[in-house]
Amino acid sequence: MKTLTPKSENRSTKGYTIGRQGFAKISAIEGIQITEAMEADFQEFERRGLSAGERRNRISKKYGKLRQLAR
Repeated sequence: MKTLTPKSENRSTKGYTIGRQGFAKISAIEGIQITEAMEADFQEFERRGLSAGERRNRISKKYGKLRQLAR
């Protein structure tokens, strides 16, 4: 009889990164579109060579819930 292993043991511990075009396609299915302002932000991040952490911080500050609650 074959023993079953939990799925978590079979999964890779490494993630993968999708590009902006792949993310846009997935988002379109969910009805989410990137605004021109967001696209400009992303281009600026690339131009400045920001790290992933720096990008997350800037996005969080500009678009995060705490910022929206402070309005």
